[in-house]
Amino acid sequence: MSKKGYTKVKGAEGIYKQQNSGKYLAMKKVNGKQFQMSFDTIFEAKQWRKYFDGVSFISPTDSEEDVSNFSTLKEVWEVMRKHHFPTLATSTKAIWERRYELLKSLEHLPMDKISPSKITAWVNNYIEHFKSEEYQGSGRGHAGRCNLNNELNMFVTIFNWYKGSEQFEKEAVLLTCPVKTKHRKLGFIKPVPDKKKQIDLQSAYLFFDYLPPLYRDLAMMQFYCAGRIGEICGIQWSNIDMRNRRMLIKHACVFHPSNKTFLELKQFPKNKEPRPVFITEEIMEILKRREPFKIPGNDFVFHVEGKPINYCTVQMNYRDAQRKSKVPYTGTHILRHGMAKLARSVGGGLDAVIAMTGHKDLKLADHYSKCDEDDQKQFSEKIMEHIRKTLRKEDSVRASFENVVSLKGFKKATNS
Repeated sequence: MSKKGYTKVKGAEGIYKQQNSGKYLAMKKVNGKQFQMSFDTIFEAKQWRKYFDGVSFISPTDSEEDVSNFSTLKEVWEVMRKHHFPTLATSTKAIWERRYELLKSLEHLPMDKISPSKITAWVNNYIEHFKSEEYQGSGRGHAGRCNLNNELNMFVTIFNWYKGSEQFEKEAVLLTCPVKTKHRKLGFIKPVPDKKKQIDLQSAYLFFDYLPPLYRDLAMMQFYCAGRIGEICGIQWSNIDMRNRRMLIKHACVFHPSNKTFLELKQFPKNKEPRPVFITEEIMEILKRREPFKIPGNDFVFHVEGKPINYCTVQMNYRDAQRKSKVPYTGTHILRHGMAKLARSVGGGLDAVIAMTGHKDLKLADHYSKCDEDDQKQFSEKIMEHIRKTLRKEDSVRASFENVVSLKGFKKATNS
């Protein structure tokens, strides 16, 4: 940009004063991209330079500039990373780090200054950005955002940890979470795409038929165990008792967040509790097919020439089979959802779902096995069949009465 007509403001980096209008031009480079904005006062220009993150600018009010006895969001986040992150799965850490990115425009604020109005301003700023033509036309992988729910939930998670932590227990005791129901409504951008998650039984077996042998056995084991893909990839022979028909899901593979390759074998599943699985005839057949592939010193049931399976190869094989079989389901989690739904249908309740999936939370068990459009189809057909039968009975009764001559009519006919 040409700075003709502007003079550099002494002691204020990146700020220039327009000689004719007296306005202040603030310039800032974020992630290699240059941004600029004009302001009436040098104070506003400095505030923009200090807090603009490349998308939004949420300036603190005068009272928020005063000294606060409360920790900032950034300080809480750093302490949370230090003390709480070691207990999380590697994939969860990566997801949380990604979801925190948009919250960085609030991290300069003390926790007591992050009010519902501040959250509203934050939501409005990002909604305007994500609805802009520039963002919508930015290409694949950038224009698919539907709402800000993940980021709002991330703030709630941070706040709840802050309230319950020993490090901040005194300062946080009187604070209430500023995220309200209205913020999720304000954060709506567009409807979430319709995606079928609970694969039905017929589609599951059609899908299996199009998989190569190794990944067919892996997928069938995932379905029969209602397991997470990392848990099934991490099953160890040492946790299988074929004589007593008992298998323990005790480990889980951790995959790299970007290239999806194997990183490590975690010593516990997501909920940190081993889950026993009864070895049915179908599971026994899979294990017997895998026995010839045992390698001394390698305890993995599923492996490729002794090396743990990479998630990227699972995705590739699953996608190819889903495409060829033309089933209306995508992803690797559909098998866990599908078995959860089947367990609820056959078992008649959430107890059956929990027994199969290992969930400890009833809400999650309900979420995995909730009614979908297949149930709507089934129940609507039953209801309509009931209506048809009822109407046929009424028609039959009405027809029978049409052939009946009333006593009054009979007497008239006789007298004439």
